[in-house]
Amino acid sequence: MEKLTSVEQYREEIKTGKHILMFSADWCPDCRFIDPILPELMEKYSDYKFYYVDRDEFIDLCIELNVFGIPSFVAYKDGEETGRFVSKDRKTQEQIEEFIDGLAD
Repeated sequence: MEKLTSVEQYREEIKTGKHILMFSADWCPDCRFIDPILPELMEKYSDYKFYYVDRDEFIDLCIELNVFGIPSFVAYKDGEETGRFVSKDRKTQEQIEEFIDGLAD
């Protein structure tokens, strides 16, 4: 998973293609809970490019996107948001897959 390095990178990357941003933080136990399943998710949904967004590093972007709980996911296709799975609750692999499967193609 590529780590987001700047807001400019975010704005440029989401313009074309399909992307999923995972908002997280190193100190978040619910975020670390899903770490082991991320490689499988990225392989299963290889038509998406996944980005890790550190909530503490990009708090202004989180505010702009109304992402206040972590771990959370926001999906884009060609610059438009196509879905979000945003809450402070722990997420299971099944819930994350349901979210991605429900995104409009």
